[in-house]
Amino acid sequence: MQHSTSSPTVAYRTRPRSFLRFDNLFRSAALASACIVLLVLTGIIGAMIYGAIPAFHEFGLGFLTSTSWNVPKEQYGALVAIIGTLASSFIALLIGVPVSIGIAIFLTQLCPRWLKRPIATVIELLAAVPSIIYGMWGLFVFAPLFAHYVEIPLSSLIDGLPIVGTFLYATVPSGQGIMTAGIILAIMIIPFIASIARDILDQLPVLLRESAFGMGCTTYEVVRHVLMPQAAVSMIGAIMLGLGRALGETMAVTFVIGNSNRLSASIFDPGSTIASRIANAFDEAQGMQLNSLLALGCILFLVTFSVLILARVLVARVKTY
Repeated sequence: MQHSTSSPTVAYRTRPRSFLRFDNLFRSAALASACIVLLVLTGIIGAMIYGAIPAFHEFGLGFLTSTSWNVPKEQYGALVAIIGTLASSFIALLIGVPVSIGIAIFLTQLCPRWLKRPIATVIELLAAVPSIIYGMWGLFVFAPLFAHYVEIPLSSLIDGLPIVGTFLYATVPSGQGIMTAGIILAIMIIPFIASIARDILDQLPVLLRESAFGMGCTTYEVVRHVLMPQAAVSMIGAIMLGLGRALGETMAVTFVIGNSNRLSASIFDPGSTIASRIANAFDEAQGMQLNSLLALGCILFLVTFSVLILARVLVARVKTY
């Protein structure tokens, strides 16, 4: 008995021409969809660079090192906003990463089955809360409590100390500042990092954990010496994605950072970020101020894009089990 040896390619070619035209149309539509995204991204980048060229031409590299933002004198610099962006994001990672990894470890290794789904649902709901809600809560609820119970007592305690007093003394204990912005950002990035970290730990082979327990390891030893080394690269990728979210956050930070264009050694003093500076001044900006804001946008885009690319590279290096 002979079987048909016709290949899928031959079968494809023998189909009616209407099907072939439809398939070609489908391919073209899919390609156009992909090209639209690239065109939009290229247009955004091109428009920002075009608008930022006058500022970079006027101030040169001094734009990155200047702390001035004087609208009447047409003097602009990005250093205060850059430092505020990096400082608030670093504080957010310092607080959010340990909490996020702790949540992921609890959900995957220690949490009872009946409690796992409610906690995971709450974390997903936190990720869905609009950023402006975090900002309003931070301004009207968290900032006054933080000023009353943390900044004022701590400033009274460390006043006059040489080093600690410089970094932790609040000149005006209003609750708004770099530290408050960092805490709000930490709350915002915890759901993202925790969800990715949980998925990473869930994808690790069960055999690794069972073998370690079989050798007499404790839960801490299994997590510390078996699971975390296997998931380290992916964890770094998750952290970098959270950092990208923190760097570009606008409204929540604008509400709580104080929006002050001055450098201060204290993390409790007001400051500004690139996103908050743009949000505050863009509506009324004209001339060189508008060009300077677009230049700030280019800097933020470059930093965020670099962070996301690095995260993708790290995630792509993970072994697939």
